[in-house]
Amino acid sequence: MSVEIRTEGMHDIIDANATLEKVAGGFLFTEGPIWHPVEKHLTFSDIPGNEMFRLGPDGKVASFRKPSNMGNGNTYDAQGRILTCQHATSSLTRTEADGSITTLATHFDGKELNSPNDVVVRNDGLIYFTDPTYGRLDYFGVERDLEMGAQGVYCVTPDGKTITRLADDFAQPNGLCFSLDHATLYVNDTEHKHIRKFDIAEDGTATGGDVWVEVTVGEGEGHPDGMKIDSKGNVYCTGPGGIHVITPSGETLGVIRTAEFTANFAWGGEDLTDLYLTSSTSLYRISVKSSGLPLF
Repeated sequence: MSVEIRTEGMHDIIDANATLEKVAGGFLFTEGPIWHPVEKHLTFSDIPGNEMFRLGPDGKVASFRKPSNMGNGNTYDAQGRILTCQHATSSLTRTEADGSITTLATHFDGKELNSPNDVVVRNDGLIYFTDPTYGRLDYFGVERDLEMGAQGVYCVTPDGKTITRLADDFAQPNGLCFSLDHATLYVNDTEHKHIRKFDIAEDGTATGGDVWVEVTVGEGEGHPDGMKIDSKGNVYCTGPGGIHVITPSGETLGVIRTAEFTANFAWGGEDLTDLYLTSSTSLYRISVKSSGLPLF
């Protein structure tokens, strides 16, 4: 069974009989899927494989970048440029239209970042990312000493000239996403297994940060990691058993259960109702009723 129904509202999200389709396999640990709404392809990372891949419109997977500096989370900005969190270099980068790579963030307050993990872009171009320590561990990164002394959430301007820290009291900040109006930023904490909620002011600063939802109930592997929002304002977050679907009021409607441990996901397809899952060694797809939002 691929769908766990907890409330009737889950029937508006996905058919109860929906099934997972394995699209590709043979990876080490997949992450960071992003759908290009114009060119109709899906780009994703294989962190320990030190490579990024692309699923083309023809259904074939090809190498996109190798080495990738152990890239993890990805997103697009409004110009369709890829932003990537790189574990091996503790940096946030942007791939320009000509294929060149611009480094946007490596340090804060004179200290090297831990290992940027996931990234989102506000509607005015400001870039927000999380900085846990996973990229300084063996297999998922490069073992090395920490400099920062805190696992924080950051905001950086599109030119990379100004970086601010919004919060530094996370154990391991991971996935993040904006509300539909971009006035609220949701950030999950993998170690504490919950999602926190911040109010974002016009100038990009954050207040609040209280725990919004605990992501602990469910059968199977999983914890808060990848997190995104659908066109109805529901928050989707990985957790025990798969992807938990949470209403704007904080009610968990159900779980899209996964065949392998799943770290992240993204909507794709012509109408953004194909949900692609980066699940450890494989890439899966499942059809949903509630569409995602185009990244640009």
